Amino acid sequence: IDQTRLPRELVEIDCRDVATVWSAIRQLQVRGAPAIGIAAAYGLCLAVQSCGEESEFFSKLYAARDYLAGSRPTAVNLGWALNRLVGLVESMRAASTGGQHRVDELRQAMWCEATRIHEEDRVMCHAIGAWGEPLLVDGSGVLTHCNAGGLATSGYGTALAVIFTACERGKSLHVYVDETRPLLQGARLTAWELQQRRIPATLLCDSMAAQVMREGRVQAVIVGADRIAANGDTANKIGTYGLAVLASAHRIPFFVAAPSSTFDLRSEEHTSELQSH
Repeated sequence: IDQTRLPRELVEIDCRDVATVWSAIRQLQVRGAPAIGIAAAYGLCLAVQSCGEESEFFSKLYAARDYLAGSRPTAVNLGWALNRLVGLVESMRAASTGGQHRVDELRQAMWCEATRIHEEDRVMCHAIGAWGEPLLVDGSGVLTHCNAGGLATSGYGTALAVIFTACERGKSLHVYVDETRPLLQGARLTAWELQQRRIPATLLCDSMAAQVMREGRVQAVIVGADRIAANGDTANKIGTYGLAVLASAHRIPFFVAAPSSTFDLRSEEHTSELQSH
């Protein structure tokens, strides 16, 4: 789905080469850390479709990995997925000799691994929903920022998965959706997803969050993440930090919902550069 066209148009795009995948990620046609990782994994498979010799295969593989990695450097899932596929075929090459048949086998292994990444995210998103649902009280107001729903993942969401699961299990919630400037992912995408599921929601300009908290309308805040460091520091859409401060001031629980692929255990803490994104 071309997310830049929502909510006014539901348009699908076909990504049949690496350049189209790179552009889709760069131009925010596909966005959300898990979805970016999945798209990049399939993009890497596209890069080696027509390779004949093993030397050509690995040359194109490394070039495509570096190319795709530059499309959205703040989302750790991107590099994680790319390195997972590259690591797989490198280990296969180390285990045996090359040749035409070997290249076909490498391509097939990459495709299977990409689909496995896709399925793992689907399972994790549903698990996030199941684990997070008890945190939301029936009849409560929940505030969310940016978009962490099905559009940002394999189809069910992270932060929104908790809300979706709670509603599917009979809880009555009212969701307050930050518009999320400057690109309005909340207004264009989150509000649209909630509307598709008939979940009651109110769209807010970002500066209204403090007021609805003060009025007692919000009992929980839940967001997704682009990257989580080893110490728990979280990078997410600009404005998330402000919400965390507001939630603390109003003694409202603040939750971050993310799959394990979003954890960057190599980073002990986030740099100011990452936080600025």
